[in-house]
Amino acid sequence: MEQQTKKFDLITFGETMLRLSPPSNGRIFRSDIFEKHAGGAELNVASGVSLLGLRSGIITRLPRNELGTFVKNRIRFSSVSDDFIIYDDSPDARLGIYYYENGAYPRKPTVVYDRRHSSITKITLDEIPEDIYGKTRMFYTSGITLALSENTRVLAIELIKRFKEAGAEIAFDVNYRANLWDEETARTTIKQILPFIDVLFISEESCRRMFQKTGTLEEMHREFCRDFPNIRFIASSEREVISPKIHSFTSLIYSKAEDTFYTEEPYKDIDVVDRIGSGDAYCSGVLFGLLKYGDPKKAMEFGNATCATKNTIAGDLPLSDFNEISSIIKGHQTKGKQSEMNR
Repeated sequence: MEQQTKKFDLITFGETMLRLSPPSNGRIFRSDIFEKHAGGAELNVASGVSLLGLRSGIITRLPRNELGTFVKNRIRFSSVSDDFIIYDDSPDARLGIYYYENGAYPRKPTVVYDRRHSSITKITLDEIPEDIYGKTRMFYTSGITLALSENTRVLAIELIKRFKEAGAEIAFDVNYRANLWDEETARTTIKQILPFIDVLFISEESCRRMFQKTGTLEEMHREFCRDFPNIRFIASSEREVISPKIHSFTSLIYSKAEDTFYTEEPYKDIDVVDRIGSGDAYCSGVLFGLLKYGDPKKAMEFGNATCATKNTIAGDLPLSDFNEISSIIKGHQTKGKQSEMNR
């Protein structure tokens, strides 16, 4: 992807949330103490891209209260611009919440959502600055934002069209959540926006179930690009869950222009501290590689490394900068004995 002179490399649009988790491996129904974290798919992606060295911002809507301030401060801490945060002063302003309980084999992780009627579901187009569309090289949102409410769905589609018209690349993660909408509605809605998408993130399961495609993953990637010629890159993560605490991870990226697939040996036996946000970290690494280098191979390497590393970090947001991720990529590609400590 060509370097352009824009204020931002990436702007995202989505809900920011408060996460509450029992300490360590505690149970939600039993714990009297909850650790709080800020998160949300689009914030996680913007944070990852920013930490790697590019300029990012997020369009979101927060209640003007202490919880909104907490999230705003976390956004700033991640070096993500808060220029496009919209504040909700209404009496029913609220921040979406979810509770997350870590798993330990054979007990699976548990998520409980409390996000209905959050402030972002009432966001309007006239709250967003008119001059934003020409300020970024790329715009990113996800299926979660499309699924939150009819209002966010209509607005997200309009933003995709406006950013595209202004010359931005459009990146989209299908990120299907069955608790938010059904497959038929998701499929119909996402097909409307695929003609605008340049970079598509989609799981193999979504290819097969939601879009009812068959064949190998490579064949399905090529079929997407035949059906929607504007798509330049498709990325699918490949995670093997050995137990809640041990995963292996790699991915496959298809570059249509080269008709080439990029993958690598998995990061094996990842020591999982917290998997939440690791898929978003993958997206951030891929987008960084494309925006910084225009190289799908580097995008795959940065995506895999950022995902693998985020699994080892508590909370939703990534905390790894360019130097750490570059070192992890180098270590992954190095054969033989390596130092056990950064010195």
